[in-house]
Amino acid sequence: MSIISLRLPESLHKKARDIAKKEKTSINQLVSSALGEKISAIMTEEYIENRAKKGSRAKFKKALKKVADTEPNTMDQ
Repeated sequence: MSIISLRLPESLHKKARDIAKKEKTSINQLVSSALGEKISAIMTEEYIENRAKKGSRAKFKKALKKVADTEPNTMDQ
């Protein structure tokens, strides 16, 4: 586990403290969780962008032709 010193605006620190108290967790855990979520979101975006670069409109249209041309079930609308 690493230890870092972090400078936060007072307003952000107060909100973090309030949320941590409400969630019955520590500010450290809240910040760690928030940072993990942000990193995951960025990595997911990069993954999707890289996958999109490998795609082609022709392959997409070919795949769509395999889908039945019917109305969706009532539960799917």
